[in-house]
Amino acid sequence: MRLSDRLAEQLRALIDEQGLQPGDRLPAERRLAEALGASRPSVREAIRQLASQGLLRSRQGGGTYVQARESAAGDWPDRHLMRPLDELVSDDPEYRYDVLEARHALEGGTAWHAALRATDQDRQAIQRCFEEMLHFQEQGDPERAAQADVQFHLSIAQASHNVVLLQMMRGVFELLRVTVTENRQRMYVVRHTQDQLTAQHQALMDAILRGDAEAARAAVWQHLEFVHGHVRKFDEDEARLARFSRLPPFTLTS
Repeated sequence: MRLSDRLAEQLRALIDEQGLQPGDRLPAERRLAEALGASRPSVREAIRQLASQGLLRSRQGGGTYVQARESAAGDWPDRHLMRPLDELVSDDPEYRYDVLEARHALEGGTAWHAALRATDQDRQAIQRCFEEMLHFQEQGDPERAAQADVQFHLSIAQASHNVVLLQMMRGVFELLRVTVTENRQRMYVVRHTQDQLTAQHQALMDAILRGDAEAARAAVWQHLEFVHGHVRKFDEDEARLARFSRLPPFTLTS
């Protein structure tokens, strides 16, 4: 997690601890920096991040104010807005295809910009997530492999250095985690498919590391189309078996 991200989380916690309400003013930057043990520029970046999410509002020369609060369930507005989508996916598995289409639209952009903008630190984070994904695959741990898979894609979004794309990817984080876990459990049973998915992640990472934006976008699109096609086939096979199981037993009569 970047320093600004960690400070943003600490700042959220500080707002909770002090019970600040919408319209309340935050302490001065100097006091926040002392409370969080960080520099004032880092605190300023964390404030900008929360302001971009609609949680804070800064007035020129007039301080920073709380603009929104967490709900009783503990969700901030960006997460709260995603809750209806969680319910849709849980109620109707067909919505997983909408998630894949949304990923296709978002991740083409994040991969493109990551290839052009990634810092050395970003590249190291992407490689680390990829290696963790391989490690958990080899350990036969699908849950943690799925988590590493999600973090791999989010690390690419982070490397895009586009706040809007990053927040949109974070907004669908829970949906992404659920669908990746489901897809992995179905697809990684077949060794050939597992090897193809690993090669696709490798191609995506390599394109970003060498700064090839076109190849990075093509790689992530190819990967998501591959996943979409296989998940669709699994669903069709399951539906066919379910229909077959409902047939009455057939017996020969003499």
